[in-house]
Amino acid sequence: MDIQNYKEFLLDTAVNILATHSPSGYYRQITTLIMDMANDMGYTTEQTNKGAVIIKIAGRSNEYTLGLSAHVDTLGLMVRSISSTGQIMFTPIGGPTIPTLDSEYCIISTRTGKEYTGTILSLSPATHVYPDASTRVRDCDNMYIRIDEVVKTKEDVLALDIAVGDFIFIGPKTTVTNSGYLKSRFIDDKASVACLLTMLKIMKDKSLMPTYDTIVFISVYEEVGHGSSYIPSCIDELLAIDMGCVGLDLTCTEMDVSICAKDSSGPYDYDMVTRLISLAKSLDIPYATDIYPMYGSDASAALRGGQNIRAALIGPGVHASHGMERTHSSAMINTISLILAYIGADSSIT
Repeated sequence: MDIQNYKEFLLDTAVNILATHSPSGYYRQITTLIMDMANDMGYTTEQTNKGAVIIKIAGRSNEYTLGLSAHVDTLGLMVRSISSTGQIMFTPIGGPTIPTLDSEYCIISTRTGKEYTGTILSLSPATHVYPDASTRVRDCDNMYIRIDEVVKTKEDVLALDIAVGDFIFIGPKTTVTNSGYLKSRFIDDKASVACLLTMLKIMKDKSLMPTYDTIVFISVYEEVGHGSSYIPSCIDELLAIDMGCVGLDLTCTEMDVSICAKDSSGPYDYDMVTRLISLAKSLDIPYATDIYPMYGSDASAALRGGQNIRAALIGPGVHASHGMERTHSSAMINTISLILAYIGADSSIT
């Protein structure tokens, strides 16, 4: 199938989502954006008490319900303490690769609605001053945030309404290259959310229906382990859409849709994985089947949460996860193609 006509919409959607800060637990702005986009397409949306977005798609049959999940929350930081000299110390939200944060710009968001810019730095930030500037460990105990305000003491910082527990947003540095690459922080998993929104637009534009009732579930706590620990009880089968890993002995590339057979939570449903592989083969969708030993997904969280479901995991191949990530528009398009085939809504795509 050819969905290249939706490439511009897909990438514009990804860029728009990536520009909206949403570390785990800070979701109101991003979920409002997603719900508005879905509503504008003609879908009805609702939100769980926990903050997740639910978009329902009527199928040709209501005898079974499929779920498609992706998470819109990202990695981030939070104010841990403020030193006597006004340095802001931080704690991670999720698992960002801390050394990659050295010298990145950030925004401190207070609970009183104020925002301040800053820079994440080593405590030995200057080669001309510190003998260990290039060798000091880059971790949360050896890095701080230099705020772009005139502060000399802890009291100066507190006077700005900055307090322990305030969220710190890391700049995503999103770029789309002429060669079709999307590079940014937090492609995990905003690229997949963009894939699902593009899928919704295709289905609306083409008047497509899935075989079975289908629920799109956008979670907001995946990076901290419990994004889809709750899903609607009517879901029988959950397909998580999350990033595919690239590197080591893996076969996935940034052009492929990844089909994960097993991650740290164990094997995914045998029949679902087999069906996804068969669909990719029969439709000539570039794909890779891999095992991710240091990985968990919304499907994992749903299973651990006691959901009585079958579950599987696919997603676009992403390089350098939890750092400066990159994928290609081809991987995202291939992911959309496989999702549409999986839900049985691909027959009219041109």
